[in-house]
Amino acid sequence: MISHDAIWGAIDALAEKYDLSASGLARKAGLDPTSFNKSKRLSQDGRLRWPSTESLSKVLEATGATLDEFMGLLNPGGSFNAMPAGQFPPQQSAIPLLGFAQAGAGGFFDDGGFPAGQGWDVVDFPAAPDRKAGCYALEVQGESMMPLYRDGDVLIVEPGAQVRRGDRVVVKTREGEVMAKVLQRQTSRNIELMSLNPDHPNRSFDLAEIEWVARIIWASQ
Repeated sequence: MISHDAIWGAIDALAEKYDLSASGLARKAGLDPTSFNKSKRLSQDGRLRWPSTESLSKVLEATGATLDEFMGLLNPGGSFNAMPAGQFPPQQSAIPLLGFAQAGAGGFFDDGGFPAGQGWDVVDFPAAPDRKAGCYALEVQGESMMPLYRDGDVLIVEPGAQVRRGDRVVVKTREGEVMAKVLQRQTSRNIELMSLNPDHPNRSFDLAEIEWVARIIWASQ
């Protein structure tokens, strides 16, 4: 799992690689110079703040680094690998985007939870080709997922990925309810979900009531 400290550490390492400060890297990427300051990595109430996928995409484009190179910096002692001659940094890939309020309506997903039908918007996601396949984005609407996710945050979802206890997931019931929860327990007969917002109750369903479960792999906040 990618930790908050690891991803900010990778940004710092990327800046150092190009002889830049965190502010200089943000400026080079066309962002507010204070975007990557240490003071911006926690909110005033102490919640962790993560860089958005859009910010990371702009950083990769500005420096010419690849996503694989950046991912290599997430590990202690990680370093850049030289790119083979003739290869270029991967471009952003457009993936489908839908609001949570729309996601409960019929016609937007197939039986496996993959995007289908019309009415989707698109959003850029700087992912490796094997990770991009089948991924889509859901835009948070309302305050039901506070304090973890706020109105307007975008969640990148990977249907078909293996889910385990403790994973953040999007779940759709056969009645059309779509929710983001934490997988607490799953057996051959039922599934237990923990709410992200302490003001909302945890949920439990028979598996027969669930249409699909998909893992959240990234959040743009």
